[in-house]
Amino acid sequence: GLYGCLSPLDLIQPYRLEMSIPLENSLGDTLYDFWKSRVTEHLNESIAATSNNLLLNLASQEYFSVIDKQQLNADIINIVFKDWKNGALKTIGVQAKRARGTMVHYIVKNGYKSLNAIKKFNGLGYCYSAGDSNDHTMTFIR
Repeated sequence: GLYGCLSPLDLIQPYRLEMSIPLENSLGDTLYDFWKSRVTEHLNESIAATSNNLLLNLASQEYFSVIDKQQLNADIINIVFKDWKNGALKTIGVQAKRARGTMVHYIVKNGYKSLNAIKKFNGLGYCYSAGDSNDHTMTFIR
């Protein structure tokens, strides 16, 4: 929210800043307004440099909301992590955050480039659930 698009080894200072905080700027009233076109353009440039137009979304809803999905030149596959709690599947924020980070590590470490390979992820006890997934969402449950 403070720095915009970063590379994995970019140094930043620790901070806590919500994307939705009122922050009047030349493009609107929030950080979403400020970053939306810049982040979307950056992603489109990165996608254009690859051999496909698939974007695997492992971001939180808060940060993924900064992307202008109408202007994004990609097919988005959302990754969802759910836990059984009180007899129902629920997304538990802190657990989903840990799982997203674990999945990123899994994908990068193994160099996976296909959705079928990603479906084999079983970190932190999560397993792919075909019945809870669709063409745009891959759901992992535990």
